[in-house]
Amino acid sequence: MSASDIRFEPALSGEVELLLDLARAFHREDGHPLSSAGEAALRQIVSGEPLARCWLIRRSGAAIGYLVLTLGYSVEHGGRDGFIDDLYVIPSARGRGVGAAMLNFALEQARGLGILTLHLEVETANERANTLYRSLGFAENGRRLMSLRLRPDG
Repeated sequence: MSASDIRFEPALSGEVELLLDLARAFHREDGHPLSSAGEAALRQIVSGEPLARCWLIRRSGAAIGYLVLTLGYSVEHGGRDGFIDDLYVIPSARGRGVGAAMLNFALEQARGLGILTLHLEVETANERANTLYRSLGFAENGRRLMSLRLRPDG
């Protein structure tokens, strides 16, 4: 497989069930099942949420993953920043350059959106992903990501 075999297509509302199936698989594999609030967020993204973008990744017409990029703003980082919120490749498509192609696509999209700094979160035990992210210039910042849910999980 080459990078030219991979297609990045905006996720559209007509394919939300396919997207949700991929997201459920990713979140289950990552150890935190997709919540109903997460499902609602993905539905909102494919319906035109202005602060997020989502693409289905295809090879030979078959969906092999998806990517969600969200937009934010940071004083520390000098303006618009972004977050690779979800990046998933189905197990049978891994180890063939799909993840690297997805990250390069994400970087290209981020630059086009005026994002100055791009963030991502990765499980510390996922050495394959950590190695890939580092090879593209992502670095740990010595801080801990902390979160507080302001609304109950719907």
